[in-house]
Amino acid sequence: MRIAITTPTGNVGRHLLPALIRAGTRPRVLIRDPERLDPELAPYADVVTADQGDRDAVLAATEDVDALYWVDPPTVGPDPVGAYERFGAIAAEAVRANGIGRVVFQSSVGAEKRHGAGEIDGLARTELLLEETGADVLHLRNGFFFSNLMFEREAIRAGTIAVILPVDAPMAWVAPRDIAEVAAGRLLGPDWPGRAVQAVHGPADLSWAEVAGLLTEATGRPVRAERISDDAMRERLTGAGLPPGYVEGVLGMSTGLREGFVPEQPRTPLTTTPTTLESWIREELLPAL
Repeated sequence: MRIAITTPTGNVGRHLLPALIRAGTRPRVLIRDPERLDPELAPYADVVTADQGDRDAVLAATEDVDALYWVDPPTVGPDPVGAYERFGAIAAEAVRANGIGRVVFQSSVGAEKRHGAGEIDGLARTELLLEETGADVLHLRNGFFFSNLMFEREAIRAGTIAVILPVDAPMAWVAPRDIAEVAAGRLLGPDWPGRAVQAVHGPADLSWAEVAGLLTEATGRPVRAERISDDAMRERLTGAGLPPGYVEGVLGMSTGLREGFVPEQPRTPLTTTPTTLESWIREELLPAL
């Protein structure tokens, strides 16, 4: 089976690529800058220089591919939802043009709302575009990435993480490595008919207060989560130089999943993965701190 993957140096892709190599495949890697790829992995993959926003490059790079792992690459711009939709349209065209039979799409919890969840709305639009191709499409509805804590390093050092969610509200937290393992299994596993959805929820639902407690224990310094107003967070993000449309997209990922939202996929053994936040903090976050 010929498998192509996108964002191979991303939070999930950097684990997915070696997993597929270990499974005996030679993945085709679509990457904008091949110099960023791990030089130890490059000899075991077919590396193709391609910007995912370049329609012609993506169509050429996915020729003769049986299965595709697609990630809408993150973009800091005035219209992140529109950007994701444009990426999704390119992916869908490549699937149709090249007769790709199987697609695994890296989506998110909240995409089931279809609108009202900020940046996640763009992932929802990509879901629909891929479904319209007629290929067998699996959406991975992932929880909140552990790796998002990397953006909070200064806040962790200062002892206070500002959030706009209730600090005692639990939600799914997941290690990118676990998402990669699920993706590899799905890409290489038995066929599924038509459209399918699998959530990836991590080992347990955690509140920001519980996460702060785990950070306190791991770092040996007090860390707390503090809820601030939406406007205060908006001012912080705007003050960091982010475009207004992007700021609203970021805020919407919290505000849209805040009031009575219940994920479409419940936590089950199918959605629960093993890597704990405690172990990820020790292995990934502490060295970065």
